[in-house]
Amino acid sequence: MLIFATQTSTVSAPLQLVLLMGLLALLPGMLLVMTGFTRILIVLGFVRNALGTQQMPPNQVLVGIALFVSLFVMAPTLKQVDKLGVEPYRAHKIDGKVAIERGLEPVRTFMFKQTRDSDLALFVKLGHGKRPKTRADVPTHVLVPAFVLSELTTAFQIGFLIYLPFLIIDMIVSATLMSMGMMMLPPALISLPFKILLFVLVDGWHLVLQSVVQSFH
Repeated sequence: MLIFATQTSTVSAPLQLVLLMGLLALLPGMLLVMTGFTRILIVLGFVRNALGTQQMPPNQVLVGIALFVSLFVMAPTLKQVDKLGVEPYRAHKIDGKVAIERGLEPVRTFMFKQTRDSDLALFVKLGHGKRPKTRADVPTHVLVPAFVLSELTTAFQIGFLIYLPFLIIDMIVSATLMSMGMMMLPPALISLPFKILLFVLVDGWHLVLQSVVQSFH
């Protein structure tokens, strides 16, 4: 019996390592489709495009900001995942399957809060499955694409509001140049400093990140 137990323990450790490596490989995809990363990155991209600064800030900076803001937004959810799934599994109180099911519940709750009913109904219909009576009956593979679609919609709504003041500046500069007969001078060349000045004066990054984070509550 002692030999059998020793062999079992030596086999389970490599298996756990393989499962861990597989989970790490899936983490980038899970980060994209099961957190607020997509919304935050798209909104930051809209800000850069509205300013007209092209590659400033660089893509790496925007991705880094989106990553850590996503971790900030997801911190309460991740704490619940650790409390309900990870800690009991480490204490050998539950097995891996139960740990995954328990750990997934806080993430599903977060996604349900950010998912529109119309998007959820769309993928339930496309899945040709039974109509769920409660949220617990909604499969995760149906919830995830509905959540992503809702995130895209919300991000574009925020992006539209961000674009408006900068669009007004472009229109004013363009009209001014036309009235002065300077039609050959690109309006974007003149409006860019004014847009950057406006963005700095109103503490734009502070307002954008504050609005994005509050949009998750």
